[in-house]
Amino acid sequence: MFGWKKTPPINTLIGEGTVLTGEVRFTHGLRIDGEVQGNVTAVGDSRTVLIISEKARIHGKVRAGHVIINGSVEGPVRAEELLELQPKARIVGDVHYEALEMHQGATIDGELRPLKAEGQPPLKLAASAGAPSNLTDRAAS
Repeated sequence: MFGWKKTPPINTLIGEGTVLTGEVRFTHGLRIDGEVQGNVTAVGDSRTVLIISEKARIHGKVRAGHVIINGSVEGPVRAEELLELQPKARIVGDVHYEALEMHQGATIDGELRPLKAEGQPPLKLAASAGAPSNLTDRAAS
């Protein structure tokens, strides 16, 4: 109804006080309230959801369809569909996203790159390619 996609269920929880070392791979939905020292990766289609709560800490790569962050991530983040950065989100690493929603207070120490731009050459300003940059330059040529 209204074109909304059904959100996958959260069927896995890494609870507060839990520390996992190694790669975490999941399908459907995962909520992290503890700490993961390793990569967190969704497998299967892009219809996955990953919730990194306010108390959660991730030291590794993060990749899922829909990623909601309100905790800390040290490593690159890739959201195939939507990245939601809540007010207490802290990311140290590059961020790749299809769509981005960022609340006031969230911080990123890294590059923001939309997925749509991947594989495309960087944009060049006409002025940097030797073309006249304004009308006075045109009059002089």
